Amino acid sequence: MAPAISSASVSVIICAYADRRWKELLAAIASVAGQSAPPLETIVVVDHNRALSDRLRVAVPDVRVLDNAQQRGLSGARNTGVATARGALVAFLDDDAVAAPDWLAWLTPTFEDSRVVAVGGATDPLWAGPRPRWFPDEFGWVLGYSYRGLPPEACAVRNPFGCNMVICREVVEAVGGFRHGIGRVGTHPVGGEETDLCIRARQLRPETIIIYEPRARIGHWVPEDRARPRYFARRCYAEGLSKALIAERTGADAALASERDYVRHVLPAGVARGLGDALGGRDAAGAARAAAILGGLAITTLGYVRAAAELRMRRLRARALTLPGCREAAPDDHGGAGGYTKPVHGVAK
Repeated sequence: MAPAISSASVSVIICAYADRRWKELLAAIASVAGQSAPPLETIVVVDHNRALSDRLRVAVPDVRVLDNAQQRGLSGARNTGVATARGALVAFLDDDAVAAPDWLAWLTPTFEDSRVVAVGGATDPLWAGPRPRWFPDEFGWVLGYSYRGLPPEACAVRNPFGCNMVICREVVEAVGGFRHGIGRVGTHPVGGEETDLCIRARQLRPETIIIYEPRARIGHWVPEDRARPRYFARRCYAEGLSKALIAERTGADAALASERDYVRHVLPAGVARGLGDALGGRDAAGAARAAAILGGLAITTLGYVRAAAELRMRRLRARALTLPGCREAAPDDHGGAGGYTKPVHGVAK
């Protein structure tokens, strides 16, 4: 079912959790208010931080401020926003991002095709400090910006970036919302909840199309503490864990299809580029970028292999406990679809 196509059909949802991002959050809200194609409403969902939500209600009275009604984490916050949104489309913007004035103007027209259920845009890094010369753009996803290797023009993709996307609200509801146990919780650098949701949407409706529209741009702040090798390694490892969880629940073919192409084509080209820059005398830091690509791939693979092995052992234990004479296994707390619930008297329960 195609929604009426207009930015006036969009509920923009910003999820927040940290008081230290106050200035960035206000900038994100202001960037939505400054859209050339204004949305129907802006909703800020605060993840179990009552002091922050109370402060926001005073500072931005024209914005709907909600407290996360589900378990802590980004998935629960997003589900809370979707459950109360009035728009046929729901747009997501991170609390440390700012949207270009024509952001929604570029995202919404694609929905004129009734098969399109989600559209995502491009993300540029806003460096809070000096940009590290060793950091490879092929791993831009580590810091929340569009990585080198993405197509320069609009095209069909498996999933958009979670910090910059619009989805049909009815589709989010149909698949049960964003799944708990995958998305980010506080500062723990996991992710992938939007990938999981988009895969489930396509499994439910094979005709589904998801579009990457690079003209719909946002800027995403990169704090200095994230532009360091330690965070790079943690984020890569967490990505491996997330991909294993998604593969467990949606199937490895769907969960890893884009990643296989990325590993086969984008990363080798990045290594060659870095070594070429170093050996050709153009940039000595090219060798460090090539090494970071190889190291990032190795760490991500390690996280995936470890998580996949643990999930396999969990399945085997659960199967063994169902044999005659064994106590029945307890259900997995994170095995549910996602926790989307309809609001009851305005509150999701």
